[in-house]
Amino acid sequence: MSDLKTVRIIKKTMPAVVSIVLSKDIDDLKAELQKEGKRGKAIKIPEDKISPEGTVEIGGGSGFFVDKSGIVLTNKHVIAESNVRYKITTDDERTFDAELLARDPINDIAILKTKGSEGKTFSFLKLGDSSSLDLGQMVLAIGNALGIFKNTVSMGIISGLSRSVKAKPDPEKPIQELRGLIQTDAAINPGNSGGPLVDMSGRVIGINAAVVAGAQNINFAIPVNAAKRDIHDLKKFGRIRRPLLGIRYVTLDNALSRSMHTALSRGAYVTKEHPLDDAVIAGSPAAKAGIKEKDIITEWNGKPIIDGSIQELLENSNVGDEIKLKVVRNGKTFETSVVLAERK
Repeated sequence: MSDLKTVRIIKKTMPAVVSIVLSKDIDDLKAELQKEGKRGKAIKIPEDKISPEGTVEIGGGSGFFVDKSGIVLTNKHVIAESNVRYKITTDDERTFDAELLARDPINDIAILKTKGSEGKTFSFLKLGDSSSLDLGQMVLAIGNALGIFKNTVSMGIISGLSRSVKAKPDPEKPIQELRGLIQTDAAINPGNSGGPLVDMSGRVIGINAAVVAGAQNINFAIPVNAAKRDIHDLKKFGRIRRPLLGIRYVTLDNALSRSMHTALSRGAYVTKEHPLDDAVIAGSPAAKAGIKEKDIITEWNGKPIIDGSIQELLENSNVGDEIKLKVVRNGKTFETSVVLAERK
C-alpha cells in the first residue's frame, strides 16, 4: 500500500466524519447532580462552562454521515445520556442540531439526523461488507481522539474476527456481552468512539467502539453489516427491529466441557449470566418452546452452534421467522421450534 493511496483515502473519507457533542440544560444538570447525593449543597457550575443557550457540555464522540441528507451513524454509548441536546460539527466547521432516530437494542449502534439542514447535502461514506473480512487486512480508524484532537487517523490491521467482550455501553444498563466484533490494532481512543473503521478502498467496515483497559493495540469495532440492517429497518418500519430468542447462554468449548463433565464440546449452554437474571426469559419464544436452564442448544435450522454463533444467526434472522432447534437435556436430544419475537 503506497503512502499516496493512503493519503487519497483519508482525504476522501475525512469530510464525512463528524464530531458529536452532548449538552444539558443547566437546570436539568443541577437537578441530576442533587439527585445523585448532593442534596442540600449548592451546585455551582463555572460560568465559562455554560453556553449562551444555558446548556453545559457533558460529553460526546465521533460519527459519520451515511447519506447526503444528514443521517449519522455512531455508537449507542456515545449518546447514552438522557435529556440531552445533540450537536453535530462537520469537517468544514458547520454545526447543526441533531435528533436521535434510533438506538440498536443489541449492538452498540445509534442513528442521528441533522436538523435544520433541509436543502443542504453532506459528504458521506459508502458502507462495505463486514462478512468478507480477512485477518491481516489493512484498515484506518478515523475520529476525534479524546474529544480534542480532531481528524485523528490511525492505521492497523484486522487482528481478529467474531470477538466477544463484556462492556457497559449504557451507563444506566448492566454490563452486556458484545459479540461478533472486529478486533484491530489501529489505535482507538475515547472520542474516536463512533467514528468509521474503513478498508483501503475507503468503505466503512466497522464502527469504532471499544478498547481493552491496560492492554496495548487491542481495540474493537462493531461490524458495519449490523448498522446496514438497522438503517434498513429504520427506513422500512420507522424503528429498529431485532429478533428475540430469549435465552442467556455461554458457548461451549473444550475447557468448559471438561469442567461440566459433558461429552459435548460445541453448543450454547443455557445459563444465568448473573444470579438475579433468568436463564430463559419468561414469555419469550425460547420459554414457549420449552427451553430450560442447563439445556444445550446444538443446532439452529440444521447448522451447528459454534463460536458464539447464536448472536450471528439472530443477526441474519427476522422477526417472525420459525427456527428449528436441536437441544440436549440431561444427555438426551430432542428438537423444538421457536418463532422469533421482536425485542422490546
